[in-house]
Amino acid sequence: MKKFFIVLMILFLGTCVYCAENVVLPAQKGVVQEINYVDGENNQVKQDVSVKVLTGEFRGQTVFLENMLTGNPAYDILLSKGDRVVLHVEPVSEFVQDVDDVEFFISDIERERGIYVFSFIFFALLLAIGRKKGLLSFLSILATVGLIFFALTPMILNGVSPILASLIICVLATIVTVYLVGGFNRKSTSAVLGTILSVAMAALLSLLAVKIASLTGFAGEESMFLYTARSDLDFEGILSASVILAALGAVMDTSVSIASTVNEIYQTDNALSVKDLFTSGMNVGKDIIGTMSNTLILVYLGSSLPLVLLSNNIDLTKFFNLNQVATEITSALVGSIVILVCVPITAIISAYFIKRKK
Repeated sequence: MKKFFIVLMILFLGTCVYCAENVVLPAQKGVVQEINYVDGENNQVKQDVSVKVLTGEFRGQTVFLENMLTGNPAYDILLSKGDRVVLHVEPVSEFVQDVDDVEFFISDIERERGIYVFSFIFFALLLAIGRKKGLLSFLSILATVGLIFFALTPMILNGVSPILASLIICVLATIVTVYLVGGFNRKSTSAVLGTILSVAMAALLSLLAVKIASLTGFAGEESMFLYTARSDLDFEGILSASVILAALGAVMDTSVSIASTVNEIYQTDNALSVKDLFTSGMNVGKDIIGTMSNTLILVYLGSSLPLVLLSNNIDLTKFFNLNQVATEITSALVGSIVILVCVPITAIISAYFIKRKK
């Protein structure tokens, strides 16, 4: 068991080598002290803002900034006295010695506290309800998030195929999560193999979907911003990678549920044959299919609710042929298909592995 996780850690560190060239722009935090409203051009309103810097080498100093309000809530940052903000900092001279040598811009309102509050609630409930399993689940979440941010992202930005990179990360995340939570046994091995094979199917289907539906990979503003910064990236591949990652959670859940059920049935009656265990796994899988597919569809619909509301103001033929709409629908269908495929794959693997004596 220890050797297994040592090898896994080596693989993880190897993929993280790609993150060495990541450059993060400096940012500081501040609090709004005073605001004055000034009428600008073209019916725009300008906020003259006094901000006290709270972090960094200029901590405690006050800077005066301008904040333009265009009337569009999607882009405006409407500030009030006492708001905590994130400040983007750029040097204006070669040698930075005091606040006059840098230029501050209001990047956004600070939202970290909300994230911290709900993270604490989640972690507390996870430990209170799950106990040791909850702690292991939390560690697996940290590992998965770390793999995505510190391995997948740098790999794609450094020219690795997004589909290949996502498959590598999915395999590592599956191995870490399943073995960490379920232990190193035949049940976990069955779930891992079922998940990996299903994710490989998701990769093939996502490639097919991109070609058949003529998806471009530009389904939202984030893709356009990324294209502005890195036009050399494979955006169709990035779309396929996002579909693979989105399907991973549901597929892993399905595989673990089926493998655990088959294992429990075998523990109750170890005289059952591989065929009997497979049939039991399929029966459980049929019950899982409806809820898991529905969950995946609802995840996509929930994240695209503005698009759903837009359907009332546009011709349905035009609506379903919009790139963003077609992307969301196709992604949800690919994920649902993969869940369907996952059931028999995991059922037969679980029946065979769990039945084996060695």
